[in-house]
Amino acid sequence: MTRSGNPESASSGQRDLEHWLRLTLAPGVGAGAQRQLLATFGLPINVFAAERASLEQVAGPKVVRGLLDEDRREQVAATLAWLDEPGNHIVTLGDPAYPSGLLEMADPPTLLYVKGRVELLGAASVAMVGARSATPQGLADARAFAGSLSSAGLCVVSGMAMGIDAAAHEGALRGAGSTLAVIGTGADRIYPARNAALARRIAAEGAIVSEFPLGAQPLQHHFPRRNRLIAGLSRGVLVVEAAIGSGSLITARLAAEQGREVFAIPGSIHSPLSKGCHSLIRDGAKLVETAQDVLEELRWESSPAAPAGRRAPLPSAPPGDRDERALVAALGHDPVTLDTLLQRSGLTPETLSAMLLTMELDGRVSRLPGGRFQSLQE
Repeated sequence: MTRSGNPESASSGQRDLEHWLRLTLAPGVGAGAQRQLLATFGLPINVFAAERASLEQVAGPKVVRGLLDEDRREQVAATLAWLDEPGNHIVTLGDPAYPSGLLEMADPPTLLYVKGRVELLGAASVAMVGARSATPQGLADARAFAGSLSSAGLCVVSGMAMGIDAAAHEGALRGAGSTLAVIGTGADRIYPARNAALARRIAAEGAIVSEFPLGAQPLQHHFPRRNRLIAGLSRGVLVVEAAIGSGSLITARLAAEQGREVFAIPGSIHSPLSKGCHSLIRDGAKLVETAQDVLEELRWESSPAAPAGRRAPLPSAPPGDRDERALVAALGHDPVTLDTLLQRSGLTPETLSAMLLTMELDGRVSRLPGGRFQSLQE
């Protein structure tokens, strides 16, 4: 919610928001009960103006006790103080800024807490999800795909977890589309703590979104709810790496149920982190090898600033002149394995994978069967 410069209007807007907060912060009044009350009485101000007996007929005595008898003034005041901080927003179901994709869901959140660029809620978006314990190649692919999609003007949505999520956010911040991080805690908390620097950058250049009240802990049941928002905010979901049983597959399933496109990047038949992607492909997900595959399926025109068919080099592992010379020397002229390249070049696995990906896309390296690489440079 944006505060108005008109004092009378601002005062009215704050009173309205206080009623929204009282409704959503009431103990024991779940999302289903909130929707029932809103469907019957309209705006929250009407809910609190209704007779107790009328409320009990709709939601039951237990819910109404939580709604009317619990004092939440301190929590409401703390939330309004958070809202006054620069870059913080609260978007309600009745707000024009509420994302239309979430309105199509069976259980849209009543409130969204947003830290950052609230206008990104309405941006055309693609979700990217995958394993927390991702491989160097998976991280490189996530950054590269996200960078290309963002450069093409799409906002990249993910969950700010370690691994693929974090890499997707990092890549997306390179482009004009930027990124949305949908989290399973309150918007005033950073989880995991190792992503603190990334979270600050997302809040400054993209946006962090949560449906949970301020201070909410990273409870296990929060993350499936977060996943449904990731799917709902996006035109499609791209799974980069995922094991069977991964939460990323839940996000993909939710996306399919909501009529979104599902994409998956294939991998080695020997890798456990490829099996989830292969399962999705067998079930009808689109196999993609480049960002252009995603854009074409979504019928999205790439920004002329960055050809979307080509995955850009990764900022987290830029191949400097010295590293590139070491890799070119290590490649030689004959096919060579990744292990041999690591030994010859002295590069880290992540840096090596990122550089090989870039050189492959530039047509300077060929990837051969058996995990071998060959230089195409004369």
